[in-house]
Amino acid sequence: MDSRSDIAVLRELARQYLEIATKPVQEQRRKLWRDHNSLRPTPVPIMVTLNGWAQNAFTEPALVCQDPFYRHYEHDLRLQLFQHSLGDDTLQEPWLTVNAVHPRGWDNPWGVDETHSGINEAGGSWKFVPPIVDWTDTSKLSPPPHQIDEQATAANAARLGEAIGDILPINVERGPYCQGFFSDIAQHLARLRGLEQLMIDMYDNPKELHALLAFMRDGILANQRAAEAAGDVCATSQYTQCHAYADSTVPPKPNRPGLQRRQLWNYMAAQEYELISPAMHDEFLLQYQLPILKEWGLSAYGCCENLTEKIGLLRKIPNLRVIAVTLRADVRRCAEQIGRDYCLSWRPNPGEQVCLQFDEPYIRRSLRAGLEACRGGRVHILLKNVQTLQGENDRLHRWVRIARKVAEEVNPAG
Repeated sequence: MDSRSDIAVLRELARQYLEIATKPVQEQRRKLWRDHNSLRPTPVPIMVTLNGWAQNAFTEPALVCQDPFYRHYEHDLRLQLFQHSLGDDTLQEPWLTVNAVHPRGWDNPWGVDETHSGINEAGGSWKFVPPIVDWTDTSKLSPPPHQIDEQATAANAARLGEAIGDILPINVERGPYCQGFFSDIAQHLARLRGLEQLMIDMYDNPKELHALLAFMRDGILANQRAAEAAGDVCATSQYTQCHAYADSTVPPKPNRPGLQRRQLWNYMAAQEYELISPAMHDEFLLQYQLPILKEWGLSAYGCCENLTEKIGLLRKIPNLRVIAVTLRADVRRCAEQIGRDYCLSWRPNPGEQVCLQFDEPYIRRSLRAGLEACRGGRVHILLKNVQTLQGENDRLHRWVRIARKVAEEVNPAG
C-alpha cells in the first residue's frame, strides 16, 4: 500500500470519527463531566479506558496503513470508534492531536537513559535498570528543559493536516514536558534509583533522598514555568484519567495556547508509594508534590495505588478534586473519608469484572455493593487495565449496560 492508499484509509476513518464526535451525545457527556467534577449531583458517570491488552487487541489486527506515521493515527481513530461503540461516558473530541517533539525524548527526562532488562516480546516482563547506583551518580542528572523541535513539530502537523486537515482540526499540543506521570516525581524516582532501594533510602539515606527529591521538584517546576512563560500551555495541556471539565477550569479546545496552569487540571499519582506509611509518604513525596500541584487550577490524585490510609493526608492538597479508589482499597472507608468534598473515582477489579470471567450476577452484586458503599458521594466508575476478554470481545459492551443499569438503580440522580 502506498501513501495515497494510507491517506485514503485515514480520510475515511476521519469522516467516521467526525460523525460521532459531533453527535449531541458528546455535549451531553461534557455537561455530565462538568457537573460531576464541579460537585453537583449527577447520574454516575461510567468510563472504560482501553489501555494495555485491550488497546492492541481491538486495533492491531485491523490496521492497514503501512507508513508508521499514518498507522499511528489510524490506530487512534479505530480505537476511538470502538470506544464510542461501548456506550460509556467517554468523550470523543472533534479534533486529532499532534504532540510537540521534545528533543530530550520520553526515555530520558532527567538526562540519563532509562533502560530496562528482561523479555523483549509481547506480553513479556521486564524491569528498570536504575542509573543512580551510587549517590555520586546524581551528578549525571540534569533538569528537563522546555524545548520544542519546531521544525519536526511543524512537519508532523503539516503532514497530518495535508492528509485529513480538511475533515478534522489538527491540534498541536505544546504543553510542558513534565505533565502527569512525568510530574508526579514518584514514577521517575523509582526508575532512577530502583523501587527497593528507594524504600531502603528512606531509612538509610534520608538526607541524600531529600536532596534528590528537591532537585526533581525544582526541575519540574522550572519546566512548567518555562512552558507557561513561552505561551505554550494549551487548553489540552491537562489530564485527569477521566475528563478535564469543571466550572473553574478552561475546557479542552484545540490550538488554544497561552494559558496559565491555574486555569487547568493537573494529575499526580503515587503508585510506587503504596506500601509506604502515610508519614513517610508525606515526608518523602507529598511535601515535594505540593508546590507543583498548587500552581494548577484543579488536581486529580491516584492511579492504581491503595489510598485508604492516606485520604486524610491528601486533604493537604488545596485544589484537590478527584481521588482514586482502587481495587485494593476499602471502598466504604474511602467513601466515608471523602464524603461530598471530592469526586470519588472508583476503579473496580477488571479481573473480576471482565477479564477472568463474565458472571453477570456477580458483576451486578459487586457493582451494587460498591455503589451502596459510596451512596451520597460524588462517585464515577472507571474500568481500567483490562488485559484480556478471553476472546469474548462484547464483554465490555455488556459490562457498560450492566453498570449503567445498576448505577441508575442505586444512585439515579447523584
